[in-house]
Order: sequence, then C-alpha cells, then structure tokens
Amino acid sequence: MRRWWTAVAVGTALALAGCGVVPAGVDRDLTDDWPAFPVAEAFVPAAGVCHATIQDVGYLSGYAPIDCATSHRAETLHVGTLTGKDAGRDAPPRPGSTGMRTAHAECDRKVSKAVGADWRSGRLGLSVVFPSEPAWSGGAHWFRCDLFEVDGLDDVTVTARTASLRDALAPGSPLALGCFNPKVSKDDVEQMRPVACTAKHHAEFVGIHPFPDLTYAQFQRDSTQAHKACRSLIATYVKVPNNSDMQYRAGTIIYHPAEEQWDDGDRGVQCFLWVDRTLTRSLKGAGSKGLPIN
Repeated sequence: MRRWWTAVAVGTALALAGCGVVPAGVDRDLTDDWPAFPVAEAFVPAAGVCHATIQDVGYLSGYAPIDCATSHRAETLHVGTLTGKDAGRDAPPRPGSTGMRTAHAECDRKVSKAVGADWRSGRLGLSVVFPSEPAWSGGAHWFRCDLFEVDGLDDVTVTARTASLRDALAPGSPLALGCFNPKVSKDDVEQMRPVACTAKHHAEFVGIHPFPDLTYAQFQRDSTQAHKACRSLIATYVKVPNNSDMQYRAGTIIYHPAEEQWDDGDRGVQCFLWVDRTLTRSLKGAGSKGLPIN
C-alpha cells in the first residue's frame, strides 16, 4: 500500500513540474501535507478473560478470549511485561532461564493475591505464557499468568469451569486443600485421597514452604530440609511448640514441583501433617490436646 501511494505522489510531482503551472494551494512540497503514520504498537493480551484451552505459546492467531461464565479451561489473571536484560534477548525466555523465573515470580504474587491465598494451597495449576518468537522480535515482551483448576494432587487433569477463579481460595472454598487419607506403600505415598475433615482421615494440609534458590538436584539429595520446614508449619497450624518434640507429635508428607517447574521458579513445597491414629476433625488450632506427643 505504501509503495502505491509513493508512486502516485512522485508521478504527480513530475507532471506538475513539467507543466510549469502551480495550482492555487499547492506549494510544490507534497510530503509535508501527508499525516505521519502512527507508531506501530505490539499486541498485548487482556487480563480477566478466559480461554477454551491451555496455551503453551501466546500466538496472536490463536487468541480467542471468552467470557468466564462460559465453559473454559484457563483464565488470565495477570499480564506483565519483561524489561531490561530479560527483554533484550532475541527470543522469548526459555524454560529454566532468568527471564522465565522473573515472570514466574510475578505470576506467583499476582495470582495468589487474586485467588486469596497461595495458589498452590488449592487444586490449581499455573502456566506462564509468552508471545511467539516473531511477536517477541517485533517488540511484544509481555507474559500471561494463566490459572486453571485440576482434579487433584495426583491427577492434574484440567477441569472445565464456568466461573472465574478470582477469590477461589476464600475460606470454605471447595478448591482449597484440606484433609486426606493417604495410600502408603513402604513409606511411599502413592495417592492422597481427599475427604471431609469430619470423616475419618490421617492427613491434613497445613501450608506452603517456599524453598530458596537451590537446584533441583540439591533438593532431591536431601529432603530433610523440606520435612523440617513442614514440621515448623505444622506447629504454627496446630498451635503447638516448635521444638524437638514435633517429630513425636506428627509425621510429614510433602508434595513438591517437578524438575521443569522447579527450574522455572516454582519452589513451593506443599506440606501435610500425618498421624497413624484416626482423626475426625481438623487439627487447625487444636493445640497439644489435639496433637499430643507420642
């Protein structure tokens, strides 16, 4: 389109010059009368919209947000922008890169605030979506924080929803992790079966421990740090002294991110208390009577 207009302008200028007559209102300088083209702006997706499917890459051709009241599988709760060195790369951040960890950290904060608690304390999954490489090269340095509901701790099948996830982890939420009956084989937890805390159970979710910046291999080599941290969370949750007697009050079960998630910056370990006696109530705030030394 630009070439066509330029050709016409040049042709007209030559014709007028050859004629030697300047019509009224013409100053022989055609270019100064054309308005400047607007500065091109990179597309930025919207927050507060939902999507029919989970997306790994934010292709513009596949961007089709829908109302969260209709059936969907993901919701964009925040849209951020990378700056500085993270935005100066030739391509979107790769898995495990500093750019990915920067974006993930912002998504952690914004999404947790939106749902009312650490998103890992519920049946939820988080996806950080970057634009395509051509869009990134064209100046699109945004990232989407997409949240979705999953079936459970051991089954991360994405569940279709017809409502927003904002405030989804408010007190009493059915998405919040609660009490469980673990299926254990030789000290390995094979499955965590959710039950009402008023039903018979042996385990209860107590909180999330954010791990420091260590490698996944280091974490795997020594899980005692995680169990010690979870005992501290149990003490706070139940309201008992956090001392050496904790190991005689309750056992610990931990769920941690997979290696790829860990490398991307998800360091939140899910902590559960475990007792060999049967419980029929939540131990939150129960004190030493609820969780005695054995």
